[in-house]
Order: sequence, then C-alpha cells, then structure tokens
Amino acid sequence: MNYSAIQKEDPRVYEIIKREEQRQKEGIELIASENYVSTAVLTAMGSILTNKYSEGYPGKRYYGGNEIIDQAENLAIERAKELFGAEHVNVQPLSGSPANLAVYMALLNPGDKVLGFSLDQGGHLSHGHPLNFSGKLYTIIPYLVDKQTERIDMDEVEAIAMREKPKMILAGFSAYSRSLDWERFRAIADKCGAFLFADIAHIAGLIAGKQLENPIPFCDVVSTTTHKTLRGPRGAMIMCREQFASAIDKAVFPGVQGGPHDHINAAKAIAYGEALKPEFAEYSKNVIANARALATALAAKGYRIISGGTDNHLMLVDVFGSKNITGKEAEKALEKVGISINKNMIPFDPRKPLDPSGIRLGTPALTTRGCGLDDMKTVADLLDETLMHREDEAALAAIREKIKKFSLRFPVPGIE
Repeated sequence: MNYSAIQKEDPRVYEIIKREEQRQKEGIELIASENYVSTAVLTAMGSILTNKYSEGYPGKRYYGGNEIIDQAENLAIERAKELFGAEHVNVQPLSGSPANLAVYMALLNPGDKVLGFSLDQGGHLSHGHPLNFSGKLYTIIPYLVDKQTERIDMDEVEAIAMREKPKMILAGFSAYSRSLDWERFRAIADKCGAFLFADIAHIAGLIAGKQLENPIPFCDVVSTTTHKTLRGPRGAMIMCREQFASAIDKAVFPGVQGGPHDHINAAKAIAYGEALKPEFAEYSKNVIANARALATALAAKGYRIISGGTDNHLMLVDVFGSKNITGKEAEKALEKVGISINKNMIPFDPRKPLDPSGIRLGTPALTTRGCGLDDMKTVADLLDETLMHREDEAALAAIREKIKKFSLRFPVPGIE
C-alpha cells in the first residue's frame, strides 16, 4: 500500500502504521479471529466510496446520488447469495454484535427465551452473556458441553429445549473446535417450536470454501462477520429465508443502524468474489489441515487440546492443566517474542476470565501467508520453547530472532 499521502500529512500516524506493518511481517499471527485481506480489499476500504451517505436500501435511499452505490451493494448481495445459497442477504451490518442484535430484534420481543451456547463454554458475548445486550434484554437459557467429551451433547440440548420451550435457539461459537450438527439443531427447533439462528462468524470462510457443512438450508437466519476465515473487511452480514427478509432489513435499518459503510460493502463484494474462486476452497482445506497439524504437534509436547482436537480453524489449549502456566502468562510471554494469541477460558475453568487456564489458537492468518503442515511443527516448537523459557529474557530475545527469521519467509498481503 502507498502511504505517501499519510506520510506527508501526518507523520505520526504514518509512523504508527509502519510499525504495525513491521510487527505483522515479523510475527506469527495465531489469533483465531484474525486474517490478512487482499490488496484489492484493502484498496476498496480506502476508496472514495467512503464519501457517500446512503441510508436505506438499493432503490430506496433517503439521499440522492446513490445510483452507483446501489450497484456496489447489489453486487455484494448477489455474490453472497451465490456463495452461501441464501434466499435473502443484508450486507449492511457494521460488525458481528450489531448483526446479532438486529436478528434478536427481528425475531423476538424483550424477555423472550433464547437457548444459547454459554460464553465460558465456547459461545460469544452476544449469545447471552449477562453484561451484553442479549443477556440484559432477553431470558437466556444456556447450554454447555459434556464434561467428559468437552463437546456439545445434542441430547442435552434437546432436553433443555423441550423443558424451557425457547422462542429461539442460537447455534454458533467463538471458541469451540468441533463441527455443529445443523440438522439436529433444526429438528430440535421444530420439535419445540423455536426459530433457529446460526452465528457462523468464525467458520463462514470454511463453509464458503466447502469444507464445512452449510447451515443455510437448516436455519431461519444466519449471521456472520466478514473477516476471520472469510478473509474480507471488518463487517458483517445477515442471511435468511425470504419470509424473514422484511423483518431483518427493518431491524438493521432503521432498527440499529443509520447509513451503511459503502466503502466496506464494496470490499465485501471483492472478498465474496475471491471466495467464489476455486483457490479459496483449497485455502479453506489448508486452514483445517494446518489447525489439525498444530494441535497434533502441541499434543505431542504434552499440551492438552480441549475435546482432543479440532474440526475447524481453531483450538483451545489447557496450558494451566498441562504446564502450570496461566493463559495470561502465556499470552504475555508469547507477545514478547512476536507470537500473537489470546488467553481464553476452557470449559468448566476453575480460574477467572482475565487469567484463565487456556489459550485460543487459530490458523487462518498463517495459512493466508502460505504456511504449510511442516511449518505448523515449527510454530509448535517456537510456542513451546517460549513458554518453557518465559522468565529468561536472554532466551526470549533469541527466540524472537528465530521467529522474525521464520516469519519473513512468508509475505503478508498488502505489505510490500
């Protein structure tokens, strides 16, 4: 990217960008929700489309001069429909939580019961956490994983659903490494008379890449962010059956948002176009293969992988139970050497959320840079070496140089 205009206008911001650029080039990105977008997506996000205001929807705007903007938004919608097989798509949500808020508003009334995956088990804040809008405005009935298998027990989900009779069942996660049984969720929703809402923010790219089952045929509404495994700009979208189209659109605008971000919608269109290409399916396949290789390599070093492995792009690692290292300690030590991860609670964690027992790792970003199966073994070695020498500053400095040398072998899209 050419930052000469920023360099001239605001050297301080330019210097921040260049330092972040360097950090990304020289480090190992293992945060499961992060990825690198293409230069084309980056360019669209910085385009003159940001100058336009376009409250409303294509053909029904509250501002003039939107005939070209309408084409960009319609293109994103058309490509999303083709990519996921959706009947209706709204590409305007600005991020995942506002998208989920719009779904709640479209389908429910305040106080209605929602069956959602508990945050401390692998769910998301917007799936019912008491400090989130979802927990404040709706009656949340949580479901958990089985203590022995650390997987969702669908018989237990059904038992809870039949006992509580929620108006909506929410299937999705932010830290769960196994595939979801969409067909069974649909059967349970039908049996108890609930709407079925899937939040596929983490796995949308793996679904688009035809590596994981598509929930669209089974669900009433599906939301997703457009970054993470989908490798698009920061944003979100909602897909639904045609019968819910009007309610969803009204909930997004004017329900929770005003004008959409037209430059981001154009970038979404580009990302969806990229995901429609055959090479994206290969990318998605490699993301999962790399995740499994990384989990296997860490397990061989004595780290306990929650549920015993992964079916997608991420894994939870019990570093406290395995190595007597807290998640917070692990995150800080790894950050010192240029490995980015996040501390994370594990199911039935005896520790506190800000200093939990686990860490969450993901392979989308490294796979985008071109890392393969053998590289995952190297990453596992570097991660383990860092944690074993986390109090030795000289050792950490040497490890950081090894990580820099490793990382510079793999280009970052958008960084020349």
